[in-house]
Amino acid sequence: MHIRSPVKPMLAATVDRVPEPQACPGGCRYEPKFDGFRAIAIVDEAGAVLLASRRRTRFNEAFPEVVAAVAELVPPATVLDGEIVRWGPGGRLDFGALQRRHVAGRRRPDLARAEPCHYVAFDVLETGGADLRPRPLRERRAVLEGLLGDVPPAARVVAAPQTADVAEARLWFEALAEQGIEGLVVKDADGAYLEGRRRWQKVKRRTTAEGIVGGVTGTRQAPESLILGRFDADGRLRVVARTTPLPPAARTELAAVLNPGSPDHPWPAELPSGFAGGLYGSHPPIRYVRTEPETVVEFSADAAVENGRWRHAVRYVRMRAELDPSDVPPFGNPY
Repeated sequence: MHIRSPVKPMLAATVDRVPEPQACPGGCRYEPKFDGFRAIAIVDEAGAVLLASRRRTRFNEAFPEVVAAVAELVPPATVLDGEIVRWGPGGRLDFGALQRRHVAGRRRPDLARAEPCHYVAFDVLETGGADLRPRPLRERRAVLEGLLGDVPPAARVVAAPQTADVAEARLWFEALAEQGIEGLVVKDADGAYLEGRRRWQKVKRRTTAEGIVGGVTGTRQAPESLILGRFDADGRLRVVARTTPLPPAARTELAAVLNPGSPDHPWPAELPSGFAGGLYGSHPPIRYVRTEPETVVEFSADAAVENGRWRHAVRYVRMRAELDPSDVPPFGNPY
């Protein structure tokens, strides 16, 4: 085999709109952007499977049912690129289930039975002794469909949908948001697989919402980003999001209205990682300055909402001085 250890997956750069077909060399190919764990699946000549994250760490122990399905459905000496996902009972992608697996330890076998996951393959890097990475996407896609085109719809390993029709892609962009599909990934039909390079494009569906400023990184006089909250049904302020770095004008505007948090501010001095974006335990606790929860702002966010919180950083849009914190939707209601 040409690939015996995990490779750095090819990546996508963010763009603001869905490109027209002629914008890509050879034409654009559009795929749904699944909300899951990126994983390279290596099946060696003997049929043994290695699932590896984009950081090239093992997923085998966390997702044993996916390993078993890959071993059953994918021929030996094959390497796939794809996404581990969990569809909840209502058909919506459940990223929280993947997080639970990541930290479950001894509970992983029980969760594998209670919350089984799937592997959605969108590329093939090697099979049958051929290194496919230098070949154009259209050829790799034909090989992938040959490998997985006949698997039953309920199989735990499936090929991701792909279309060359931009109208169909835009329909996916709008219609699949309710299932937790974040947007689209757009690829060059003539493009080779370039490890670690951001040569694909991604378009995320975004909408605006409101939050209450409960803290800032940096200082209150020079805020760098905002920690946003919403009140739950019991009147407790709950963290829902963290913004990307604020533009200079917004820092000046917000510094003039933010007041120090009172002694009974409900949030701790440091926020655990995962409370305002990212995986739990994936980075050190967030150091920030608490502010009085009285200022409402509007932000732009993608569709990745889990347990009432936006998982990815949101973008500050504007201050909403005309709104009272009681006007903001409650915790658990994204919009």
